[in-house]
Amino acid sequence: MRNVRYYKDFTDDFAVSRNQDIKLDENYEHIKTDFLSKISSAVIYFLAIVFSSVYLKLFLHVKFSGKEKFKRVGGGFFIYGNHTQSVGDVFIPAIAALPRRIYTIVSPANYGIPVIGKILRPLGALPIIPTVKGIKNLEAAIKQRAEDNHPIVIYPEAHVWDYYTGIRPFPDTSFKYPARLNMPVFSMTATYKRSKLLKKPVIDVKIDGPFYPEGETLKGKAADLHNKVYSSMINRTKESNYDYIEYKKENSAETV
Repeated sequence: MRNVRYYKDFTDDFAVSRNQDIKLDENYEHIKTDFLSKISSAVIYFLAIVFSSVYLKLFLHVKFSGKEKFKRVGGGFFIYGNHTQSVGDVFIPAIAALPRRIYTIVSPANYGIPVIGKILRPLGALPIIPTVKGIKNLEAAIKQRAEDNHPIVIYPEAHVWDYYTGIRPFPDTSFKYPARLNMPVFSMTATYKRSKLLKKPVIDVKIDGPFYPEGETLKGKAADLHNKVYSSMINRTKESNYDYIEYKKENSAETV
């Protein structure tokens, strides 16, 4: 029988770690520039790429459609994805964006995940620290990495819903970064196709874009990018044809 998960709201979190409420100091260094940190980061990232190449192909059965579109942009850009794999979403954009190195905006809760939480910084995590100074430091790090021609990855749905085939509503908030920097964005939509041989579906990751910010104000540009990315993701999810996990609203027979 297919796995069924019940939710109260689209913001429900099904991936709760033991140290979910971990807090990072507002003086957290998003970018460490000392020699040892640079070397260790390069080694850990390389090993992660090797591991993820095998993991995505053999265990998650991931393939990509359209990742050549990243080559249309010479400088930095932003990638927005639907959050549907607890572990895979750490690695999917890294493989998609090769040979460029990605940096990903994450919640501090990820630092409570065993093993992975310990290596998030060298993997390129940029945590959101909800203080005035913490946000200021994050925005400075995003600007620096993007201007150094690196892709910045954002999962605007925030919480992981494994194998979910829809798109949950998300606000304009995270689109202020490319709007302010006047940089292009791409959508990265994981779609799920029934496999002829396997119980789990094949994951076909669709890349669309680039989309450029249009509007007279920062708020208008962010809204414009949000609409383009959200519409693109919605259209792509129509290509999914298998719900490996069903999501049903509590006290409702509706499946989404």
